[in-house]
Amino acid sequence: MNWESWVISTLNRALAHGTPLLWGTLGEIYAERAGVVNLGVEGMMILGAVSAFTAAQFTGNPWLGILTGGVVGGMAALVHALFTVTLRANQYVSGLALTIFGLGLSGLLGARWVGVPLDNPLPKLTVPGLAQIPVLGPALFQRQSYLTYIGIFLAVVLWLVLYKSRWGISIRSVGESPATADALGVNVFLVRYLCVAFGGVLAGVAGGFLSVEYRPAWTEGMTAGMGWVVIALTIFAAWNPLRAVGGVLLFSGLYHLAYRLQGWFPPEFLKLMPYAFAILVLAIAGLRGARQLAPGALGIPYTRGEK
Repeated sequence: MNWESWVISTLNRALAHGTPLLWGTLGEIYAERAGVVNLGVEGMMILGAVSAFTAAQFTGNPWLGILTGGVVGGMAALVHALFTVTLRANQYVSGLALTIFGLGLSGLLGARWVGVPLDNPLPKLTVPGLAQIPVLGPALFQRQSYLTYIGIFLAVVLWLVLYKSRWGISIRSVGESPATADALGVNVFLVRYLCVAFGGVLAGVAGGFLSVEYRPAWTEGMTAGMGWVVIALTIFAAWNPLRAVGGVLLFSGLYHLAYRLQGWFPPEFLKLMPYAFAILVLAIAGLRGARQLAPGALGIPYTRGEK
């Protein structure tokens, strides 16, 4: 296979594989920008996947399935917000519990769907004109998901909101110094609730993409550690939506290349790759002092009256 085919195949599959990672990372960036760590991304994604598949199979409408996945992911995130924002529980413990709960519940709810293909998957999109561009056309604009393009557009919008709007100032101030934001009239609890719920909606959509389009079927544990990769990509992107796009494409491209070169690597290594990547990113982040870029109040519950 020549280099052109390799480039086209790698970019094309990187976009497809990176779509759920991008949606999940954008949601986690907003939750953490408001000061709330949510390690329940894996749980929200898997609940979104099973609910999206179920809704799409019953209704025959894959878009309704994606919407259902987002709603379920948002509801799961609200449970996390209740414990961490209102009850001020440990954010890391609550997130881990959400992941364990989501994996268990999805396996129970999806038992009847194992091995059943989706009747009506989400359609692919080929962009007229752009798909004819040499190399880049087939790679980027031929038979891609609508959610891929929406995700990239959403990253730009979320960057603008975060850095160029008053809403973004409120979100970042709540994540940096909630007491100061509170003193200036910002409702810290409301902002955190909304950002955590928003992150859950995007994670649910990410899971829905997996079961309604990427692999139009339900398989128990089909997220396969993607939620943990999302956590690593959030740190790798320095909590910046635009950097998340680059980080996702980098990881997804390397992930696809590993499979293309599977004759060179044992299958056990490939299965461990998402977790190894997460560990490597966290290690690099520690070496470069990423903690200095993190929101100042990240992971710290806020109590009114405390500094």
